Amino acid sequence: MGLQQALEVGSLAITAEVMPPRGGNVSSTLAHARLLKGRVHAVNVTDGSRAVMRMSSLAVCRLLLDQGIEPVWQLACRDRNRIALQADLLGAHALGLRNVLCLTGDPVRAGDQPEARPVNELESVRLLQQLQAFNAGMDPVQGSLPDGPTALFAGAAADPQSPSWSGLKSRIARKHQAGARFLQTQMVMDVECLKRFVGEITGPIGLPVLAGVFLLKSAKNAAFINRVVPGANIPQAIIDRLAAAANPADEGISIAAEQVADYAGIAQGVHLMAVKAEERIPLILERAGLSSRC
Repeated sequence: MGLQQALEVGSLAITAEVMPPRGGNVSSTLAHARLLKGRVHAVNVTDGSRAVMRMSSLAVCRLLLDQGIEPVWQLACRDRNRIALQADLLGAHALGLRNVLCLTGDPVRAGDQPEARPVNELESVRLLQQLQAFNAGMDPVQGSLPDGPTALFAGAAADPQSPSWSGLKSRIARKHQAGARFLQTQMVMDVECLKRFVGEITGPIGLPVLAGVFLLKSAKNAAFINRVVPGANIPQAIIDRLAAAANPADEGISIAAEQVADYAGIAQGVHLMAVKAEERIPLILERAGLSSRC
């Protein structure tokens, strides 16, 4: 079954992430995605993550459909005004895409071209509202869309480990009201935070959560993420475990598998992120006891 169906019937949903190429050859990205076919409900394609230039997420998503792989299209507001966002939403629907993860986008200053000019006319909540309006057949200027509504399945991002609990609760409520049908979280390293997030915020409003699991490759890698990724908080105990391991890369797979198994009993699904190591995702799922095909 697809992602929307899995979430709506209450099945455990599994997604994983691939990055578009930094160049014109998409073969490596598609090869990574093919390894996930039948193992996950959908493959998420990042859109200018960390404000770094890569191929269009929309283009890669269409290529995934051609491979028989269901995509989740990330759409960030940072680089487009409302007219461009509206055009891309309509175009994505015409191309057969249905899952859309609506994002504000990482700040330009975090990327490798800090002199670029951000747009940020909309942010994630207003983008969700626009998508919801298109699904209802509403034209952004007046009246109804003359060429028919869309049927897009909207998702949003969340950070269960946010230091402001009241702010997190308020923003999730706004995203839900704006039309979010599921949430995909940032990497989760504290299982108690995830339990509280689901129990107190998303569970009462019936909003499914895909808990983020990030593959760590070494203690150095974990320390680097803590230093440069906003909001990252990898516990020292995990860093120490990686440092003490004879094979840190394999230990990272085991840590991720343990998190997948733990989070699968709390959230309605998991979202796997293995930057530049997507080929290890099937092994993570196998060690977590989720090797059967979706």
